[in-house]
Amino acid sequence: MKTRVKSIHKNFTIVDAHLDLLYDIERKRKMGQQKVIEREYLEEFTEGGINIIVSSIYIDGEFLPELALRKALDQISAFYSELEESADKIIFVKNLTDIDKAIKEDKIGILLSFEGVEPLINDINLLRIFYELGVRGVGLTWSRRNFAADGCSFSRVKGKENGLSEFGMQVVKEAQKLGMFIDVSHINDAGFWDVMEITTQPVIASHSNCRALNGIMRNLTDDQIRALAKTGGVIGINAVSKIVAEHHADIKALADHVDHLREVAGIEHIGLGFDLCDKIFARQHSGKDTKQVRAYDVIEGHKNIYQLTEELIKRGYTDDELRLIYGENFLRVYKNILK
Repeated sequence: MKTRVKSIHKNFTIVDAHLDLLYDIERKRKMGQQKVIEREYLEEFTEGGINIIVSSIYIDGEFLPELALRKALDQISAFYSELEESADKIIFVKNLTDIDKAIKEDKIGILLSFEGVEPLINDINLLRIFYELGVRGVGLTWSRRNFAADGCSFSRVKGKENGLSEFGMQVVKEAQKLGMFIDVSHINDAGFWDVMEITTQPVIASHSNCRALNGIMRNLTDDQIRALAKTGGVIGINAVSKIVAEHHADIKALADHVDHLREVAGIEHIGLGFDLCDKIFARQHSGKDTKQVRAYDVIEGHKNIYQLTEELIKRGYTDDELRLIYGENFLRVYKNILK
């Protein structure tokens, strides 16, 4: 098995559809650090066989609403500085050519996506500005309300659930016109179904699991999974413990979500969106507005992705199936949408 696992991580194109990378590098660069990706992430990416990382643009609540735009631009600026310092090791992915170049040159391709459109405030004209800066994904919400929609909470909230606002509908339509993919991880149920009604392209859930296995609102119901798959989209499995399971969250429990997605949606609609948070959030928050409170990553860093590979092989997944899950499914969506 070890030889097969090693071959998979060496030869397959592997995509992680969600990591809070920009959040971390912007914070550390403000403390005077340089080459953050190269020093702190590159070795793990390489050991895990990662080819493409999708970095979110996530804004802490303390900066909302007034400083959301500034913080987003600060994160992107920090990333541009990283690109200059590590041009021989990382590539900014904006289109299909960039994806192919990253894979061919054996560099880490990094694609940018909103995790909540708070930086737009309620100005649709800003979306094109972010597109020109290189942002290609639009996660409409984090787990809170913004001008576009309501985010999901981790348990059901009493009262009316609001879906997409008029502005939210504008964002979806304009994003798809520009060539940006829509991401419904973190949106509430009403907003999810509004997106399904108006989308004209594949929709992803970059880092979500199955509500049938862990009944939190943050996960997707079987009906939602089927609807998203019908668009041609992909769901990236999330390795954060409280998303994986209420109790006993581990590799086996994470693999259970892969099994369930295969049964409900089919192998063509499963991907990786690990949302590995321990390194980024665990040591820098004391509990205020943190994405990661009393939780842990069931995979301890990208270098340990092989643990999931071994578990899926034990469950009978073929190389062709793993190739789809580990990267080809998300690449299909990107190639369908990116211009």
